[in-house]
Amino acid sequence: MLSSVLRSKRAAQVNIAIMRAFVKLRQILSVNKELACKLSELEHKIEKHDTDIQAIFTAIRQLMMPPEKPKRKIGFVPR
Repeated sequence: MLSSVLRSKRAAQVNIAIMRAFVKLRQILSVNKELACKLSELEHKIEKHDTDIQAIFTAIRQLMMPPEKPKRKIGFVPR
């Protein structure tokens, strides 16, 4: 604030440097906000793909298991 009140060349240069720093900070924050949004979207997609892939592996494992043999009934079997 003092640099904007003073009327020297150096004070004006400092004031301009401060304004540029704030503009750069705003740009960095907006880029990071966009990056955070994109990361969140990517994470959501990956989570969905993980569940889909897990379902595929479960189905493959079930297909790989040998079928259960029917249990033999106990008792008399007429012919």
